[in-house]
Amino acid sequence: MRKQVLRVTAIIALVFLASACNRRTSTPADTVLMHARIYTVNANLPWAQAMAVREGKILAVGSDKEIAAYQGPSTNVIDAKGRMALPGFMDGHVHMMAGAAQLEGVSLNEAKTIGEFQKIIKDYAAAHPDKKWIQGMGWVYSVFGPGSLPDKRLVDEVVADRPVYLAAYDGHTALANSKALQIAGITRKTPNPPSGIIVRDPATGEATGVLKEAAGQLVARHIPPPTREEELNRLTKAIRYASSLGLTRLISAGADTERVELFDQIRQKGDLTARFTMAWFTSAPVSPDAIRNLEESRKKYRDEWIDAGQVKFLLDGVIEAHTAAMLEPYEKDPSNKGQLYFDAEKYREAVIELHRLGFPIATHAIGDRAIRLALDSYEAANKANSRTDARNRIEHIEAPSSRDIPRFGKLNVIASMQPLHATPDQNTFASWAGSIGPQRAERAFPWHSILNGGAQLSFGSDWPVVTLNPWPGVQMLLTRETPEGTPAGGWHPNERLSLEQAIQGYTMGAAIAAGREKSEGSIEVGKWADVILLSQDLFRIPANQIGKTKVLMTMVGGKIVYQDVSWDGAPSAISK
Repeated sequence: MRKQVLRVTAIIALVFLASACNRRTSTPADTVLMHARIYTVNANLPWAQAMAVREGKILAVGSDKEIAAYQGPSTNVIDAKGRMALPGFMDGHVHMMAGAAQLEGVSLNEAKTIGEFQKIIKDYAAAHPDKKWIQGMGWVYSVFGPGSLPDKRLVDEVVADRPVYLAAYDGHTALANSKALQIAGITRKTPNPPSGIIVRDPATGEATGVLKEAAGQLVARHIPPPTREEELNRLTKAIRYASSLGLTRLISAGADTERVELFDQIRQKGDLTARFTMAWFTSAPVSPDAIRNLEESRKKYRDEWIDAGQVKFLLDGVIEAHTAAMLEPYEKDPSNKGQLYFDAEKYREAVIELHRLGFPIATHAIGDRAIRLALDSYEAANKANSRTDARNRIEHIEAPSSRDIPRFGKLNVIASMQPLHATPDQNTFASWAGSIGPQRAERAFPWHSILNGGAQLSFGSDWPVVTLNPWPGVQMLLTRETPEGTPAGGWHPNERLSLEQAIQGYTMGAAIAAGREKSEGSIEVGKWADVILLSQDLFRIPANQIGKTKVLMTMVGGKIVYQDVSWDGAPSAISK
């Protein structure tokens, strides 16, 4: 009797095994990633060795042995050779069209002195004699001395025959040379535009060339626009650049949605290698025509590749230029509290209405007064519309009031922050902290405090304000030091994050901000196979080495869209 039972049990086991084998070999995976060290950002299975992909989505995650069962004759096998894999990183705040243009313009990020500033401009002009306008970005305020701003004469000395227009690194201040001011018709009598300031010589009243906020448009509107073909080529290069950095979704924070048809054209050509969430710049009050355009955009572009259904308010300026809206005056500028760009009540009403219509709202708010108004308005919208799931965000949050930090979690407001804005260099200490004083600077970029209050963090770059590369940003979140290691131990080290928290903000946190956490943000069965392979294991190196990380492979929807030339782990798996 016992032998008969064993015989029957064996037969049943063989039947089940054969059935399982048939089931797997009949529908094998398109691609398997093997021999990896996968950090999944999935609390139920944080670590794995391998994963299987079919039809662009993750079919299985587990050990090498478990995933080997999903291989078939035509399965592409990627041998990670022990490398670290992560969910595709996301950038929670970019300006793609501006970044694409900047790839071809003057880059002033490396200028540390006035001499270097002038040399970069001079060398670029000499190398591009065919350019009718010299454009660029990236200069920092500290180059010109504490509390000082540049002057058009610095540019006139090196380029006088052509107009020059150079945005500061933050994008909120620009410098024009005399030729550009002449073309724009800016004289002593030119009034400041709404939400803008033409900086003038206090003795003569003459424009110095510095244009704050909207005043920059007085010159920028005279710059000949690129052709559509030039824009397409620039944007395609920028998207490929993003893929090379491991970015699989980018959240545009304005000025891209107006050109959404370019992104769509790139998609139709098969060259869109990253996903995009886009926000429309919006004014308060919001007009019926604007709402109609928003509705049409949301209806037309709302899939996993292009989602143009968010809105963006620019509520204040920046601390360095004293245009961020503060509750108390700036240090050594007692008559100035910055400015709000909209009437507070009109902004609140617009937020309530857009919230009612289901549009996720992003608000640029840097100063504590602007941050408080944004939080107050979101709270009013939650109450008016009886919902708290709108994915509303505040962008930047550089100097919040201590009273408002816990409100992010209580109101379910996403904190969209840019780690490299907190780089504790000379510009930060002299221009940023020096503008608001030590007491308010104690609350600078409070990542940990906001997270500790139960809020969701979403991290990004604000490219082209700083590099699009996320890995120096991850390092900054862990160290709050410059790349050179200063100040030792970090600037306000209590606001540092753990590596797990940093990765979360670039993956699931940003996915939540984009409304895509059910299909992206972690390596889980059923989600899109958006995965990256790294040159080094972030968990096994010192924090101050993370910024040197390179991406070896980027996969989006199961398709390899970028592979480093030095990586030979998957030469046969590059999707056709």
